[in-house]
Amino acid sequence: MSVTARVGEPGTSHVLIGMMSGTSLDGISGAAVRFTATDDHAPPSVELLALRQREYSPEERTRLAAAMQGGTAREYCRLNVDLGEAFAAVALDVMQAAALTPRDVTAIASHGHTIWHEVGHSTWQIGESAVIAERSGCDVIADFRVADVAAGGQGAPLVPIADVLLFAPRERGARALQNLGGIGNVTVVHAAGMTDAPAPWAFDTGPANVIIDAVVQTVRPGMRCDVDGRLAAAGTIIAEVVDEALADPYFAAPPPKSTGRELFTPAYVARFIERCRRTRPAASDEDVIATATSFTVRSVADQYARFVRPRVVAPLADVVLAGGGARNPTLVAGLRSALAPIPVVTFDERFFDAEAKECVAFALMGWLHLAGRHGNVPSATGARGPRLLGKRSPAASR
Repeated sequence: MSVTARVGEPGTSHVLIGMMSGTSLDGISGAAVRFTATDDHAPPSVELLALRQREYSPEERTRLAAAMQGGTAREYCRLNVDLGEAFAAVALDVMQAAALTPRDVTAIASHGHTIWHEVGHSTWQIGESAVIAERSGCDVIADFRVADVAAGGQGAPLVPIADVLLFAPRERGARALQNLGGIGNVTVVHAAGMTDAPAPWAFDTGPANVIIDAVVQTVRPGMRCDVDGRLAAAGTIIAEVVDEALADPYFAAPPPKSTGRELFTPAYVARFIERCRRTRPAASDEDVIATATSFTVRSVADQYARFVRPRVVAPLADVVLAGGGARNPTLVAGLRSALAPIPVVTFDERFFDAEAKECVAFALMGWLHLAGRHGNVPSATGARGPRLLGKRSPAASR
């Protein structure tokens, strides 16, 4: 691709499409993003051009959930290609929304969908990049996590590179960027130029929506999630169950660390619900959902008390929420109460549509790959050093 060598040169502008599917199993998101390089060392400026989302069908959601519990080689092979087709369809939809042709797009950066994440050993994302390249007519950069894992890192979280380059506070102070997808993760960054500040760090705080959604789907068949947090707001928290859940060794382990559906399995959810019913025999569905929501709130607050507040060298100016959980008023209200007096705001209030944040982050990783710059934050993942992330699947000659 002739434009590759020019990516990152001062004054150049390139459009990339960032795509991902998260642990919530809600669907695929894609965003077209324009990056303009300023100089060889400064972060690029960013402009969100379009955002499109495609919900998974019930069949797709069932296949993905089943694959994370085990499957045959044939099932994994077919799912990888079928998911690539779905990602390609989203990429084409984003291009249409932004009035772009394949020639206007420097590359697609696809995170894919995580099927398994074995901390300290391996990580596996599917959604065949060659299929995306063939269908879209664009080069595709994918498989971002494995280089960090190979270098001794967790391979997660990766979004901190965007938090550091694009969303750090401009004035003296610190900011916590809290994602509330299926899994919660936080990045802590200080303002640029603070020579006394520690390196940025990030880690998974624990569950965000993964337990809440699974509980809702179990106790209220036919519902995918607690819309606007209304069910949790109507329930009463069973504090003893939350206390027990927070005793899991994960929460005491220091960063860097990451987690996922490997810990918060269907069996884990079944035990969580059973503990609620056993502790309070008359517990309503709303009580169980309120308890799951409280688990997310208290796990975030617990991790801030253990690992965030002790390390910042300046007051936290704010906590910025993104991800699907930022659309849950009951969850957000709980976090505002638990983290007070730190201001808790949504990503939309500070930057742009929060639904696009992770797509923008992976588009940035694609831009960094093409610019020959590292895409990980070793102080967040624990890798031995900076690494160029991603593998490229070229499209047919354009």
